[in-house]
Amino acid sequence: MRTRHYAIRTEEAYVGWIRRFILFHGKRHPREMGAGEVAAFLTHLAVREHVAASTQNQALAAILFLYRNVLEIDLPRIDSVRAVRPKRLPVVLSVDEVRAVLCRMDDPWKLMAELMYGSGLRVLECCRLRVKDLDFDRRQVLVREGKGDKDRSVPLPRSLEDRLRDQVAAVARVHARDVERGRGRVFLPHALAAKYPAADRELGWQYLFPSSRLSRDPRDDRADPDSRPLRRHHVHENMVQKRVHQAVLAAGLAKPASPHSFRHSFATHLLEAGHDIRTVQELLGHADVSTTMVYTHVLQAGARGVISPLDRL
Repeated sequence: MRTRHYAIRTEEAYVGWIRRFILFHGKRHPREMGAGEVAAFLTHLAVREHVAASTQNQALAAILFLYRNVLEIDLPRIDSVRAVRPKRLPVVLSVDEVRAVLCRMDDPWKLMAELMYGSGLRVLECCRLRVKDLDFDRRQVLVREGKGDKDRSVPLPRSLEDRLRDQVAAVARVHARDVERGRGRVFLPHALAAKYPAADRELGWQYLFPSSRLSRDPRDDRADPDSRPLRRHHVHENMVQKRVHQAVLAAGLAKPASPHSFRHSFATHLLEAGHDIRTVQELLGHADVSTTMVYTHVLQAGARGVISPLDRL
């Protein structure tokens, strides 16, 4: 998985599913098993554990990776009970609800929430922003290695320019202190650390929202964990989710809103403002416009533009 530059989250998820698959079949070696055992495991997930379709698909992808890329075994067609993918509408906040939630947050969490709403970022995309990804002259944010390993540019809200510059200055101060202490290094993607040995100490590569603590690279293969270099990573997305959840409760909203609701609201409010769906699709980074079409359900005309017969009485 590392030779194919898979994300660390994918690596952890795949290893977890492969472990569960082996344990489910009494620790039998995967070479001794085949499509029948894979189908039995997937059916168990759907029937007994009632997992979502996306969860079952992830388990299948992990097991197929094991057989195809590690064991080099081609499995025949896998017939199993498949979990049904429910049709869910996204949780979208109104403009007033967005304002109510943001008013109950403090920086840097508020700034991150405003970026997710103002630029349509996913929570991890926001956490992974680096200083160099802010283009103040063109008023755009560059999203690197987003979902599907795709880059895209999104608008940088004018109202956030001053606070983003202040955030960059705060990152510079933290980085300067780290350098003074012999640290100041940051995680670099793929082989950039080897190609540009000094890049991990440059300000531009530092995370825009850095963690308060230094950490060790979980992918470092050195036997002694203490010998692995300490670097400053970005804030964990769980912290963002926690702060948004607290703000939603404080605002008295009954909607099950999350950080991703800001992205949903970004798309819906752009469509309400008259922007064409292809533009919204590009800003969100959707590969298929049908994915973006789900946001048309809450346009100002109401649900499917239908006027309730009760309103005619």
